[in-house]
Amino acid sequence: MSAISLPFRRPFLLAALALAALPGCAPGRIGPAHSAWHAQLERWAGVQALLLGEQHDVPAHQQWEADTVAWLAARGRLAALVIEMAEAGAGTDGLPPGASEDQVRAALRWNEDAWPWQRYAAPVMAAVAAGVPVRGGNLDSDALRAALRDEALDTHLGADALARQRRAIEDGHCGLLPAARVQPMVRVQLARDASLARTLRQSLRPGRTAVLLAGYGHVQRSLGVPTWLGPDITAKVAIAGENQARTAMKMEADWHQETPAAPPVDHCAALRARWPGAAR
Repeated sequence: MSAISLPFRRPFLLAALALAALPGCAPGRIGPAHSAWHAQLERWAGVQALLLGEQHDVPAHQQWEADTVAWLAARGRLAALVIEMAEAGAGTDGLPPGASEDQVRAALRWNEDAWPWQRYAAPVMAAVAAGVPVRGGNLDSDALRAALRDEALDTHLGADALARQRRAIEDGHCGLLPAARVQPMVRVQLARDASLARTLRQSLRPGRTAVLLAGYGHVQRSLGVPTWLGPDITAKVAIAGENQARTAMKMEADWHQETPAAPPVDHCAALRARWPGAAR
């Protein structure tokens, strides 16, 4: 008989079955990059929080996240999954491991227009199948509007970090934001980071790791969620991307997960089409 006790074997089986049932996420399809990542996860046993940074429209990133969630859950190490893609206060707490996707989406109050479910079904359902709660960490629309005017957020980062965050907001909006709107958008980013960090802290459990799924910008060690966690929390940051070792270093990530190159997309052209009268 295996030395693994039943409470730990059940999450393993449920997570493995859930992952196998999702497109492109069969546990057997693990290449050298994933093997190295698993070895790194072994070394990070005892880490309280693991922040995974992604590009939202690259399926390989969500597949990596699903693999990570299932791997940790299979070993009884996953405390909770916190996601940028749902609002704080929404979560799957109380749902059974066999909950359907419809039940999970309803519990998370999923916004399909903002976040296509099929991109995130794999990591979310892997956690649910293992009996691990999935919790939203983002702000609702009222909180977002309040953040635009919350000048107290302006003092959270030092001058250099705040200037870098402003440049990131400007670049992220392709230089189309009017100057007067940049600082309010910086506040929104900071408020989102604070909310994600708050939910992550609330999800910590002794001996396990709470995982955050969020965009690159939210996981930067010197600008994002880590600045709100505090020195008492042991946290690691990993980002996914192709040929982005330099970017990973700039973001002060602890790990860079190499993924296949995504088809080039001109996001700025799409944004200009949506904002035809915006400043250039």
